Amino acid sequence: MLSDLDLPALWEYRSGHRDPAGFDAFWGATLTEARAAGDGLTLTPVPTELRTVDVFDAEFPGFGGHPVRGWLRLPRDRGDAPLPAVVQFHGYGSGRGGPYDDLVWASAGYAHLIVDARGQGGAHAGGSTGDPVGSAPAYPGFLTRGIEDKETYYYRRVFTDAVRAVDAVRSLGTVDERRVAVAGNSQGGGIALAAAGLLPDLAAAYFQAPFLADVRRAVRITASAPYSEITGYLAARRSSVEAVFHTLDHFDGVAFARRALAPAHFSTGLTDDVCPPSTTFGAYHAYRGPKTIRAWEFNGHEAGGHDDVADALSAFRAATAKGEEER
Repeated sequence: MLSDLDLPALWEYRSGHRDPAGFDAFWGATLTEARAAGDGLTLTPVPTELRTVDVFDAEFPGFGGHPVRGWLRLPRDRGDAPLPAVVQFHGYGSGRGGPYDDLVWASAGYAHLIVDARGQGGAHAGGSTGDPVGSAPAYPGFLTRGIEDKETYYYRRVFTDAVRAVDAVRSLGTVDERRVAVAGNSQGGGIALAAAGLLPDLAAAYFQAPFLADVRRAVRITASAPYSEITGYLAARRSSVEAVFHTLDHFDGVAFARRALAPAHFSTGLTDDVCPPSTTFGAYHAYRGPKTIRAWEFNGHEAGGHDDVADALSAFRAATAKGEEER
């Protein structure tokens, strides 16, 4: 059954999110500070039995200069011309996984960096990046860590790490810095959307069921995790409602969508009760750059699955081919 509005209503829906005063200054200062903490991408070759893809253990400085890990995969037969690149972000609680995972993008001819979300990776695919920053009391999970102040909020560090991941990939001589795209599903889609808003010169972007978009609405219409972490937190800290939502307004995907220029593809399932489809449409309608969206009538949080991957591959191929012609 539908978890939210029907499709005609979704096409009419517009988010009521209001960008907080000082949003751009906050993120500008955050990224300036992070970039001043160091640059670079350290790559260690990983021996595998793969014949068409090379794998590297990657590390770069993120928020605060803290080390962030990922896997960089390159097509082995890559020639001398700079490659287009895809920076990918994973779902909630997951991690970069193992060296044999996520071979699609490198197999399609892209440099592919999949990035850990710091402090995660204890569930699903494993992660290798810690978060050296502590927080005040929080609801179990990641969503409420430091949530009463935008300066200390967990996703300030995660979103900054995402931007620094793109910076790191662009520093590679094997990558065409003008043909870098971002992609992700669920939490990864939300991280990719933040990166697209903070880096308006990306070549393309893909957001499948993006998390942390139209957050005020999401918290009020779904009882599913991870949004239920906010509900649980506020049930115990009743006086913190205003502070919590003021913080979240600085991390809402709708705000980033209003600033993003890269050609983008969105996807959502109409039975999704984790990231309700109206929240994806809220970000989609606000998105500033060229955009398309697929709404899968009988799918939930998985949205279009492999069909979405096929859509993204086609869209990214067109976008990066255009960039190659302009190079």
